[in-house]
Amino acid sequence: MAIRNIREEGDEILRKNCRTVEVVDEKIKQLVEDMLETMYKYNGVGLAAPQVGVLKKIVVIDIDDGNGPLVFINPEIIKEKGKQEVEEGCLSFPNKFAKIIRPAEVTVKALDKNGKEFKLKAKELLAQAISHEVDHLNGILFVDKIIPGTLEVVKENNTK
Repeated sequence: MAIRNIREEGDEILRKNCRTVEVVDEKIKQLVEDMLETMYKYNGVGLAAPQVGVLKKIVVIDIDDGNGPLVFINPEIIKEKGKQEVEEGCLSFPNKFAKIIRPAEVTVKALDKNGKEFKLKAKELLAQAISHEVDHLNGILFVDKIIPGTLEVVKENNTK
């Protein structure tokens, strides 16, 4: 396992569309493990492959609800329901937060880390995280959806 570098604001890879994963092989499984380790290292809720420089449709999420990490390979949101206004940040935009509108519920279809297809219905924070990460796979960033006037930049406090 390895910590990967997070691509940040201005990196053109964040605006590209990702490719479908054809086969869930050992290389893909290793990438998933690296993504999970990277997400935890930087205290993220989710991470999409383009954020670590890989243009493949892979997302990892852990909303810290006791259910452990979720892996989505080739995720596709097949249903959205309702709307929620949420505060959101992104590992690719350190110290930036804003309010945006996300679906209140989503149903997603994907492959798990072993290549087995599944469907998941998610609400609230998990729906938000899935929507945010799937956007990444299509080159859409949370800053594209900001409710005007809600962007906050938090200055890092370097005193220890």
